[in-house]
This record gives sequence, structure tokens and C-alpha cells, in this order.
Amino acid sequence: MRRLTIPIVLLWAVAAHASPPLQLEGSFVQGGLVHGQTAPGSAVRFAGRALQVDQEGRFLLGFGRDEAASEELSVRFPDGSRASRRLEIAPRDYEIERVDGLPPRQVTPSEEDLVRIRADARLLEAAKARASAARGVAQAFVWPATGRISGIYGSQRILNGEPRQPHRGVDVAAPPGTPVGAMADGVVSLAVPDMYFTGGTVMIDHGYGLHSIYAHLSEVAVAVGQRVGQGGPIGRVGATGRVTGPHLHWGVYWFERALDPALLVGPMPPR
Repeated sequence: MRRLTIPIVLLWAVAAHASPPLQLEGSFVQGGLVHGQTAPGSAVRFAGRALQVDQEGRFLLGFGRDEAASEELSVRFPDGSRASRRLEIAPRDYEIERVDGLPPRQVTPSEEDLVRIRADARLLEAAKARASAARGVAQAFVWPATGRISGIYGSQRILNGEPRQPHRGVDVAAPPGTPVGAMADGVVSLAVPDMYFTGGTVMIDHGYGLHSIYAHLSEVAVAVGQRVGQGGPIGRVGATGRVTGPHLHWGVYWFERALDPALLVGPMPPR
């Protein structure tokens, strides 16, 4: 698997008249996540979106798979002064991934299946739109399961020879029944035992627009509204939904932007 050099940048925006500081730290690359710190009470906007800022002035932002080469971040400080930055976002080269042997119905769904797929999509989008004040975003994230990485973020997928949506997460191949844990503290925002594409699916709200999703589970062990701790059991690896074998699909979203989970954690620990 190709190694990716990630720009880790620390920025301070201080005007000549000593405006309050703006600090940004994280992965300034497609699929990356950035933590921000500014003066409490500031109003922050990124790419046209008003961001949630906590009482200590901390906020979060993320970059999608196909994020533009630059996006604007602006801050209005409590004293009325302003700062603006064009954030440079490094592009990535994505691999081509071919998946064969899927049932034709899972590649080209029927009209009846499309009704179910649209209903699933509405549930997922509603969960991603949450922006709670949960504090899991402040933790060092952990792998939800260990095993062979069988699918990587961003790869263009060719299913049974047909080009389809890029892969928006990391796949971890593991034996059926392997426990799956939450990557960080949070609140369960979605728990469905059988979605069309993703099978047993759990989504967790970690706060400030950051969500994690765990798919193809054989067992969903949590319910919507339940608080979970980092590493706490949420289900088990399975082969439900559109799969060719048992594995965990792990995705991370900042609102609608799919991030690269592998950028958020260190090397996978031994099993």
C-alpha cells in the first residue's frame, strides 16, 4: 500500500495590532481533520459553514476526498477584529479497486431496492447533520478492530466491472464475530441491523460534526441515544449488506465530508 506523506501544519494568525490568536493543527490534505483554537466567543466560518466553537475557543474542520486545493477560514474575534486564511489542502492520488463476484442486484438495484436505499440514505444523512457538544473529539482516536486492511480510503471502486462511488472508509478483514469498539466516546445516532448496502450499521456522534460509522456488522449491540465509551463494544464483525466476505467497514465523517480514518489513528496494534 502506498505511503502518504501528511502535511502537519501549525498556524498562528496574529495581525499587526495584536489580534487574538488562531491556531490550527492537523492534516491539511484531502481526507484530513484539523483541530482549531481561537479566542473564546469567536465566530468561525469555513467554506461557507458556521462552525461550532466551544467555551475554550476550540473547533473542528475536515476535508473531503475531493476537497478543493484551497478553502477560506475566517474568524470574527470578540473584540470585533477579524482574521482570514486560505487553507492549502494537498491533493492525493487514489487507487483503483476492483471488486468482483457481487450479486448483480447489489450493483444494479431494482426499483423496489432503490426505495429502500433512499430511505437508508435519509437516515444516514440525518445522523451526519448532527452537531452536538459531545467531547469525544478531544480524545486520541483508536482502531475499532484489528485485522488485515482489505480496503483503503478514496479508492475508485469498480464493482463487477461497473464504475461506482469511491470507497469512503477503511475495511478491516477479521473473523466473523470479532468485537467492534467505538473509536472515541460518543452517543449512538444510528443503529440499524440490516441496511441495504451496509448491513448491520452503527453511527456514533462524537461532537462538533464528527461522526464514525461501522458497517457490515453481524450484531448491533447498541441503541440510538446510548452513550458509549472509547473502545466500548458496539457490535461484531459480519458479512451483511454488500460484501464478498466478513470485514468491518469503518468510516469517519465531518458532517457530509468523508474523512480518511487511517489519518486519525496511529499504526494498527497487534491482534
